[in-house]
Amino acid sequence: MSAIESPSDTALTPVYIPHHSVLRETSSTTKLRVVFNASCKTTNGTSLNDHLLVGPKLQQDLPVILLRWRQWRFVYAADIAKMFRQILVNNLDTDFQRILWRLSCDTPITHFRLLTVTYGLAPAPYLAMRVLK
Repeated sequence: MSAIESPSDTALTPVYIPHHSVLRETSSTTKLRVVFNASCKTTNGTSLNDHLLVGPKLQQDLPVILLRWRQWRFVYAADIAKMFRQILVNNLDTDFQRILWRLSCDTPITHFRLLTVTYGLAPAPYLAMRVLK
């Protein structure tokens, strides 16, 4: 995420993604999680997700995976922590992932550009799987 000095210095029409925080005090790993809603309709009746290409499904079907697991004595599974936040977005596309943020009610609102794949965007699962393959 990077702050934007002059929010209007772009040739493209920027897109601001609505977001809110979810606080889970009992969580040991991520107590505060920010949720982005790229499906929220704008004044023209469409959302950012309506304009994005989703990409083909790259994940295998669960029955295929389960049948393959039966071939072996041991099975390994892995999870990549904060996977979407580790994948950088092309600099030309970061203006389509903007947010407004301020630390407290007393500070001015700051414009930010999200530099990584954002969970909540339609193509996020495709982009994550494509990077792995």
